[in-house]
Amino acid sequence: MEAVQGSFDELGRHLADVTFCVVDLETTGGSAAKGSRITEIGAVKIRGGEVLGEFQTLVNPDETIPAYITVLTGITNQMVVHAPRIAEVLPSFLEFARGTVLVAHNAPFDVGFLKHFSRELAIPWPGFETLDTAVLARRVLSREEVPNCKLSTLAAAFSATTTPNHRALSDARATVDVLHALFERLGPLGVTTLEEVSTYTSKVKPEQRRKRHLAEHLPEAPGVYLFRDANDDILYVGTSRNLRTRTRSYFTKAETRTRMGEMVMLAQRIEGIVCATALEANVRELRLIGRHRPPYNRRSRFPDRLTWLKLTREPWPRLSIVRAILDDDADYIGPFRGRPSAEAALTALHDSFRIRQCTPRLAKASRTSPCALAEMGHCLSPCDGSADPDEYAAEVQRVRQAMTGDPAPLVASIRRHMLELARTERFEDAAVWRDRLTAFLRAAVRTQRLRELTAVDELVAAAPHPLGYEIHVIRFGRLAAAGVLPRGVHPTGWVDALLATAETVVGGFGPIPSATAEETETLLRWLDTPGLRMVRGAWHVPLESAARHLTPFEQATAAWHDLQRPG
Repeated sequence: MEAVQGSFDELGRHLADVTFCVVDLETTGGSAAKGSRITEIGAVKIRGGEVLGEFQTLVNPDETIPAYITVLTGITNQMVVHAPRIAEVLPSFLEFARGTVLVAHNAPFDVGFLKHFSRELAIPWPGFETLDTAVLARRVLSREEVPNCKLSTLAAAFSATTTPNHRALSDARATVDVLHALFERLGPLGVTTLEEVSTYTSKVKPEQRRKRHLAEHLPEAPGVYLFRDANDDILYVGTSRNLRTRTRSYFTKAETRTRMGEMVMLAQRIEGIVCATALEANVRELRLIGRHRPPYNRRSRFPDRLTWLKLTREPWPRLSIVRAILDDDADYIGPFRGRPSAEAALTALHDSFRIRQCTPRLAKASRTSPCALAEMGHCLSPCDGSADPDEYAAEVQRVRQAMTGDPAPLVASIRRHMLELARTERFEDAAVWRDRLTAFLRAAVRTQRLRELTAVDELVAAAPHPLGYEIHVIRFGRLAAAGVLPRGVHPTGWVDALLATAETVVGGFGPIPSATAEETETLLRWLDTPGLRMVRGAWHVPLESAARHLTPFEQATAAWHDLQRPG
């Protein structure tokens, strides 16, 4: 639970005695401050598990509702043309909710809109106490119980009587069921008052507090810390600019994560690894997590789910989704976070280029029956021997250019397809193609960005540091050495000494030959540090690449998903 405004003035108010107003809004966008408007308000007033009343109204936003919002909510411009405006609706809602505790799923969104228009219309805000069911769910439920805390996920997990459908009253009713289910989970823990709901996750068990001595030996320096159990196995790996201060926080009310409390109870010692810089600590953390896969590090739970999209090297090349990069001179883009994203990118390419989609390896002079795709003209049909080798090679080169260079033809092709779908008001289908293209562009940009650094045999860069300059040696996209050059010390000899002790890194094949994608991307972010100076070596960013096409599609995708308000 998170307080959005106000405080609890009374003590010990039993949950059954508190009146709650569960509210949900539908809007034209994700930010009232950026001009988005309210299109619907739905609310349910409850007390002691009983519904006291409901409030529902459409709202005329005085602007055209975007097509993708209509697809998401089902609210059309015709539906709101005769609806009251927010100036008429808001006073009625505030009167309905007066004296209650406001509840919303992702409360900053809904309450933020209400407060924004309250200020805009000069209507006094009643100073509601506020509960956020998304925040409460994250603190009560584990990842093993639910994969995320979206309203739809929680409603399904708790068998809510109403299914969320992006209409305000339905979503508010579903949130009521989620709220009651969360209260039922808290009851056996002795959490029965509004104040206890507010603070229970901040309570630290005496056993947890007594383990604070485990952190006393650690220095106040940047580095990596490892929690180990009685068998000296690693439970958790973290990083901090101050090892002692950070690890001590695990034994205080500052640590509210349930799983971390469980981890601390199992820990028997904390190991600290001092690092010269924060960047070195971040890289060491990534490597340790990848090597040991600690059970309490979320990012280590599914380390093998990364996938790649591959353009094969064979007589008749094809596209394939693979788990690993091989030394086979093929072209790869990725890594994707999961197979669905890779399949979306694969579909985008197959729809735009006529290379074969069959999986068998074909001989140069293949003579098999053509598939349905070949008969429909979606494939150049190398299987039956009718394909011209030069024409097929040119098509493969266009695919390779889209993957590794500038995908302008692919972007243009899918954009035309999306416009045709939009003209026939097939907005949801257009959104699917937008997401497919976005998945492809993200992977292409990621690969091209990685290659900017992994192709460089050695790079030495310096960034400002409180004690002088932090200097890092990067070889083939891998951190090879780190140190801090003190003020007043001549850099030439100092850098030579650092290079002499740097890790030897041998370049290999593929976009990440010598490190993980996460490590190389961490280094790339550091290279964007303001005031950074190149000491030795250089790298460049190509002007014509996938990056210049990605931004508008990401903005459209973000606007769409922002309206789904994940918990």
